[in-house]
Amino acid sequence: MNTQQPYNLLVILGPTASGKTGLGVALARQHQGEILSADSRQVYRGMNLGSGKDLDEYGEVPYHLIDLVEPGHDYSLFHYQRDFFASYQHICQRQQLPIMVGGTGLYIDAITQNYALHEVAINHPLREQLAELTLEQLQTKLLELKSNQHNHTDLLVRPRLVRAIEIAMAEQQPQPAPEYPAINPLILGVQWPRSELRARITARLKERFNQGMLEEVESLHTQGVSYERLEFFGLEYRLVARHLKGELSYNDMFQKLNSQIHQFAKRQDTWFRKMQRRGDTIHWLNAHGDLLEQANELLSHCRWADSK
Repeated sequence: MNTQQPYNLLVILGPTASGKTGLGVALARQHQGEILSADSRQVYRGMNLGSGKDLDEYGEVPYHLIDLVEPGHDYSLFHYQRDFFASYQHICQRQQLPIMVGGTGLYIDAITQNYALHEVAINHPLREQLAELTLEQLQTKLLELKSNQHNHTDLLVRPRLVRAIEIAMAEQQPQPAPEYPAINPLILGVQWPRSELRARITARLKERFNQGMLEEVESLHTQGVSYERLEFFGLEYRLVARHLKGELSYNDMFQKLNSQIHQFAKRQDTWFRKMQRRGDTIHWLNAHGDLLEQANELLSHCRWADSK
């Protein structure tokens, strides 16, 4: 990050259930901002409770990159980067403050590191070949193509494995990537003690089930989203689908899901530490203090592009 240049994107990151959305919305209200979601599942319509959209928090604050496509639609990191910069440029043209909020580290990096990405179409002949391989054989093939896997779920769920192999093979034939504006982000992180974050995750999961998350997944399947496709979305959608198929009792499903979300939060923290090792500055906010006050104190000392 070039600190000599004015900042042109505010990033609010943190693990799941950390309260980053509420902070992002509060800052947007105070600073004429608009939210850009950085969540890999919130782009899908109908996936509300399972992806933690928390749309009721936004109120009058404009938001982007949520509810873009149907769950059966293939939406890649390439599409996210393309759609992000389209929204970003419109926000800047309106002289509003772009605020990226989310916990999907890969999506954040794709923007702040300006990944050179290409659109990868479905390769039907390749998929026919891969259909004959076992899960273990697919895992081996992907790791041979790309040993450094950023997404652990890609190794566990067959549809994700197939798509990851498809993309990895296409990347062996590089093409010119679109050119996007350089991003100089101010990154704020919401940090909780691990024991407290675990309690927040469990409480939030219980609340989601009380609000109807099981019924949400059941409705998606009734509307034509296959169980295999639900597996693709991981975590809540994968395990609730297995419960609906009769493979897990409700209690087993809840316990496994709770444990896996805790593990997911650890992987998010690992990604954020990797960002810091790379040289990114993350200003961690103390969750026991006033998050908005801490954030505003940092913003008051920063120079922003277009006088933001």
